[in-house]
Amino acid sequence: MEAIGRFFPLLNTPSNIVITCHQKPDGDAMGSSLGLYHFLIQLGHKVTVISPTNWADFLNWMPGVDLVINYEQFKHKAQAIVDEADIIFCLDFNILHRTKHLEKPLAAANCIKVLIDHHQQPAEEEFTYGISLTTKSSTCEMVYDFIVASGNQDKINLDVAKSLYTGVMTDTGSFRFPSTTASVHLMVAYLKEIGLEHSEIHSNIFDSSLENRLRFTGFALLNRMEVLYEYNTAIMYIYSQDLKRFEIKTGDTEGLVNYLLSMQGIKFGAIVIDRDEERKWSFRSKGDFDVNTFARIHFEGGGHFNAAGGRSDANLEDTLAKFKKILPEYEQQLH
Repeated sequence: MEAIGRFFPLLNTPSNIVITCHQKPDGDAMGSSLGLYHFLIQLGHKVTVISPTNWADFLNWMPGVDLVINYEQFKHKAQAIVDEADIIFCLDFNILHRTKHLEKPLAAANCIKVLIDHHQQPAEEEFTYGISLTTKSSTCEMVYDFIVASGNQDKINLDVAKSLYTGVMTDTGSFRFPSTTASVHLMVAYLKEIGLEHSEIHSNIFDSSLENRLRFTGFALLNRMEVLYEYNTAIMYIYSQDLKRFEIKTGDTEGLVNYLLSMQGIKFGAIVIDRDEERKWSFRSKGDFDVNTFARIHFEGGGHFNAAGGRSDANLEDTLAKFKKILPEYEQQLH
C-alpha cells in the first residue's frame, strides 16, 4: 500500500469512483462516505456510494443519503457499478470481510483501491494507496485531513461539513472520548466558521427515537444485564425474540453497551445480540484494558483499543458461557 499523498494527482482526472464502507454503517462510516462523495463530485468525478447493507433510520436525514445504494437490496445494479469503477474508496474498515457480501466483488475488482481508516491492523496488501491512523478520532476526521492535504479545503461546503461532523461527533461520544484531540476541535471550529449548525445534527442523531426503542432500552437494562463485580465487568445479552418483541431495527441497539461503562468501578462492558445468522458482540473498556486484542483472540473481531466488535456462530447461551469462562484469564488486568 502506497502513501495516500501519492494518490492526490489522480484527483485531477475525472474518474468512475465507488465509495464503500463496512456493513451496517454507523455515523462515521456513512458520514465519511457522504462527506467524500460531496467533495469528489465537485472535482468532476462520477461517484457512487454503495453500502454493503442497510443502515439506521437516524441517518436518513443526511445530505445525499437517498443516493446511496444498498448492495444487499440492489445487488446486480451495485455489482455493475463496481465492475466499471476506476477507483474504489474503502472507508472506516481495513479488511474486506467487514463488507459482508461485498467482500468478493471488492477483492475481484481490477482497479485502484484507496484505504482511509483508523482501526488497528489493516490488511495493507488489499489496497493500492491508503492511510491508517489509529490515533485519529474517526474516519470523518481523516477524510477532512485528506481534503485539506490535497489542497482542496475550499471545496468543503455545508454538505461536506454536515456529513463529516456527524461521524466525528458520534465516534468521539459527543467529544468525550480520549480520541478527541486538539485537531478534532480545530476541524469543528473550521466547520462552524463556514456555517455548520451543529445542534441540528445532534438532534437528528440523538433525538429521533421511537417509543419502542426507549422501552427496549429500559427492558434490556432491567432484564438483560449482569454485573460481575469480581472482574469489574458488566454484560448485556439480547435474545432474538427481544428484538422482535420491541420491533428493533438496524441502529436501535447502538449505544446500549455504553450504559454498562457508566457504572462506578466497571472497566469492561460487553453486549451480545442474537442475530439470526450469528451472535454479534460489542466490547467497550475504560483505561488500559485492550478490547481490540480480546476481540481478535476470542471472537473473530477487532477494532480499537477501547472499542471493538466480534462475532460467534455458537448460540447465545454458549457464547455467553465462553465469555464468562475466558474472564478469569484477565482478572489482573481488570483490577
